[in-house]
Amino acid sequence: MRLWPRAGLWRHADFLRLWSGQTVSQFGQQIGQLAIPLTGIIVLEASAFEVALLTTVEFVPFLLFTLPAGVWVDRLRRRPILVLTDVGRGVALASVPVAYELDALTIWQLYAVGFVVGTLTVFFDVAYQSYLPSLVERTQLVQGNSLLEISRTGAQIAGPGVGGALVGLLTAPVAIVLDAVSFLASAVLIRRIRTVEPKIEQVEHPSMRRELVEGLRYLVRHRYWRAMALTTGGTNFFWMICGSILLVYAVRTLGMSPELIGLVLTLGSLGGLAGALVAGRLSRRFGVGPTIVGACVMFGPPLVLVPLAPQSFPIPALVLAFLVSSAGGTIYVITGLSLMQTLTPERLLGRMNASRRFVVFGAIPLGSLTGGVLASSIGLRPTLWVGAIGACFCFIPIALSPIRHIRAMPTEPEPDPFAHGIPFPAGAHLDA
Repeated sequence: MRLWPRAGLWRHADFLRLWSGQTVSQFGQQIGQLAIPLTGIIVLEASAFEVALLTTVEFVPFLLFTLPAGVWVDRLRRRPILVLTDVGRGVALASVPVAYELDALTIWQLYAVGFVVGTLTVFFDVAYQSYLPSLVERTQLVQGNSLLEISRTGAQIAGPGVGGALVGLLTAPVAIVLDAVSFLASAVLIRRIRTVEPKIEQVEHPSMRRELVEGLRYLVRHRYWRAMALTTGGTNFFWMICGSILLVYAVRTLGMSPELIGLVLTLGSLGGLAGALVAGRLSRRFGVGPTIVGACVMFGPPLVLVPLAPQSFPIPALVLAFLVSSAGGTIYVITGLSLMQTLTPERLLGRMNASRRFVVFGAIPLGSLTGGVLASSIGLRPTLWVGAIGACFCFIPIALSPIRHIRAMPTEPEPDPFAHGIPFPAGAHLDA
């Protein structure tokens, strides 16, 4: 039974189970996101292109499977999907340290594990963001997303530092064990949630193609979601041009150790924690739309500090870049995601999240592949400049959209634009 809204989420036992599971798995993921590429760089001596390809392989499933995942998430109960995908990711990751101990680890296994984990993450993420509105009241979404982002940014603060130390102490492949265990722990906690999900409205004559297209049309024709997808997708593309080679650049050009890299990422992630703590206050003070636009402006310019960082002492510039950008990113995620979860009709939540992720996460493998190709042809530092300059202009779609005029967070979803089989009129948009 859902707790009454005024009691808050601190007394909502099922939300606390979801939150605890995400906190544990986010911490493990931060260790894995450092340990897996360092396994390629240090243990397997992979090239810059091969390391960039690790990110590409992990995010290709967002291009291949996100749209059909949205259809299935709208047809099925979401909690079992969360449990099964957590278990699958834990088992896949556990294969890496096992192969390392057997002296059988190859870069191809890292690619295979990345693809499997990426595929399961597609289904988890679409189900997870669609599940939260059925677990808490819509008026509690900002609080819920803020708490979940605090966990994510808290993991970003502690995870890389601990991960860097563990890589130095245990070797990178063995450190991945903690990432695997964290997913299994998350599965146990989510399995214990007792809230009964609302009954899924079954389509009389289900059609994968029709439902998939319906979700895409909802995203593309909505005057808010289209602009957000363009800004987020563009930002992910240019950030991943840099991010795909960042560890290679740090190790081979700046001469940084795993422990020092972890420390820089930990300090830089403090901005995300600050953003999570003030996001709700900012949206109430300045308005939802201005807060989203302001957060977007913080995405690109700080990235310029990465190629500007002096080789003799790069830490201050790198930390400042990650501090500012992580603060903007967290404020944007909390405010923008809460807006989407509130306004989107329940029947379309899965497909809206899937369509959005198809665009914004589909840009990630394209960006990482581009980064790997550019690094191999023009070098690491020039590639960082390409990504940094491109990221500076990604705020434009949202800044020019009607989002900037939204003042207060809505409390009810919009009418279903496809109700009774009536589609969007040509060229029309939903009004908030």
